[in-house]
Parts: sequence; structure tokens; C-alpha cells
Amino acid sequence: MSNILVAYFSASGTTARVAETLAQAAGADLYRIRPQVPYTEADLNWMDRSSRSSLEMKDRKSRPALADHDAHIEAYDTILLGFPIWWYVAPTIINTFLESYDFSGKKIVLFATSGGSGLGRTAAGLRPSVSASTVLVEGKLLNGRPTAAGLRSWLDTVL
Repeated sequence: MSNILVAYFSASGTTARVAETLAQAAGADLYRIRPQVPYTEADLNWMDRSSRSSLEMKDRKSRPALADHDAHIEAYDTILLGFPIWWYVAPTIINTFLESYDFSGKKIVLFATSGGSGLGRTAAGLRPSVSASTVLVEGKLLNGRPTAAGLRSWLDTVL
């Protein structure tokens, strides 16, 4: 077991592909954050103000339930945490994940995929979900199809 975990949430598969490549580049274990109720295509329709994802993102206190609690965070020193950007921030299921485990003394490095926006205030929005002793690194957008070799140089700067 590595002391690095790549934990990710992916609704469409884009973030999953990046997470798999990142885990390979880091020699890390991989954990998929899954909602208890999977998102459907209709749930993810950001143009529909009444879609599930739209309603969750309007309510910053929303905490979609997780399908499991099997990440074994205690075994890792560093967590590379990935997600798609929704409405300029992390989906609220990321807050659920962070609030479900003890990340005290751990280093969390964020990475994201996005169809058009940057990380914005993502780190600030996630900070209240972890303890004060958790090191939260803003990280970067990893759009496109990054290669393991290309990701290693970024990892050298954040690990």
C-alpha cells in the first residue's frame, strides 16, 4: 500500500480518467467517491434549475450521502482529491467526503477537471470541512488527457 491516495468523484468519467493516470504517476492507491444515489444524466443537467445537481449546488449545506465509507484515510499521509468543477466550486459530495473522515495532520492536494471555469474559490469552500491541522493545497486543473510522465513534474512540486 502506498502512503498516497488518489480519491476522486466523477459524474461523467472525465475526472475518473485523470485520477487513474494521476494514481499511476504517483504510485498511489485509487479510491472512487460514489454517491449513495448515483447521478443520472437528468440529475446533471445544469441548464435545468430543478435538476438534482443544480439544487445541491444552490444549497451549500447540501451533503449528498456516500455509497460507502471504505477509503481507509488513516493509512495515508497524502490524499490527491479530484472532482469536476460544478458552478465554479467542488460538488457538495466532496464536502460530505471530507466531513466523513478524520484528515487531521494529513495533506490534501486538490485537482479538478472543468469544461470552462478554473478552481475559483474551491479550496476556500472546502476548508471548513476539514480540521485546522489538515494541510489543504489548492492544486490545479488537469483538463484534457494528461500523461503520467507529464503529471510527475507537477507531483514533484506538491508532494
